[in-house]
Amino acid sequence: MVLKRKISRVWNVDIKKHNESHSSGFVIEPGHWEEFDPFLLMAEDYFKRGTFGPHPHRGMETVTYVIDGKLEHEDNKGGAGALYPGDAQWMTAGKGVIHSEEPAVGETVHSLQLWVNLPSDKKMTEPRYQNLLGEKMPIRVERGVIVKVFSGNSGDVQSETKNHVPITMVEIKLEKGATFAQDIPQHYNGFFVILEGTGTFGLNEVEGTKGDVLLLEQTEGEGHTEVDIFASEPMRLLLYAGQPVREPVVARGPFVMNTEEEINQAYADFRNGKFI
Repeated sequence: MVLKRKISRVWNVDIKKHNESHSSGFVIEPGHWEEFDPFLLMAEDYFKRGTFGPHPHRGMETVTYVIDGKLEHEDNKGGAGALYPGDAQWMTAGKGVIHSEEPAVGETVHSLQLWVNLPSDKKMTEPRYQNLLGEKMPIRVERGVIVKVFSGNSGDVQSETKNHVPITMVEIKLEKGATFAQDIPQHYNGFFVILEGTGTFGLNEVEGTKGDVLLLEQTEGEGHTEVDIFASEPMRLLLYAGQPVREPVVARGPFVMNTEEEINQAYADFRNGKFI
């Protein structure tokens, strides 16, 4: 018998206006390392050009999903490109990268950006970009349900996205009245973000609606679990679930390492031009 997951809690993102060009709120607030492991934070942003110019990262990955607008990116390793609604990008900072993420001229981008922790033996890995264009992602089709697999798997449908930490990232669209069960390894932590619609989630049938975040209960073991979803109206949502890293986290600014000494070294290396 497959273990059915419950939802442990639900909350809504509090969007705050910082200036005329940028409003944001935390989907996942930083600092709750054990509860969300391997996820460090997630921000929901509305921003215009000039908000996220060139800036560094080390020791983690960013996973950016574009809800609306055209997002242009460029980095100091020669990478560049553009993302449109329904596209995602998986950026591995590793030992150090300097990149920018800017809306096209005249546009406002609405996005979700997740920070994924890297284990100690991958903190200084080579940087890597993976552009995950929505139209090219593998699709699972069930009755009244379409699942787009950005990372990991849904049933027998497997993504080719490369992971340092095993992560399931799927976009699920359900017609009104549709039901669906997404499989998740038993030891993974995970959460839903509802982009559109209303439905019920998990064994305890918790209701969620547009803008809600639903956290899966934590379970231990090496088996597989499922989380049930029912759409009381047409619904679109994202599920992120991942294997915990279970290591110390020391985060400061754009760098995420295991010790204070490593953080200090990251800042020194950046100042001394070693991210080039």
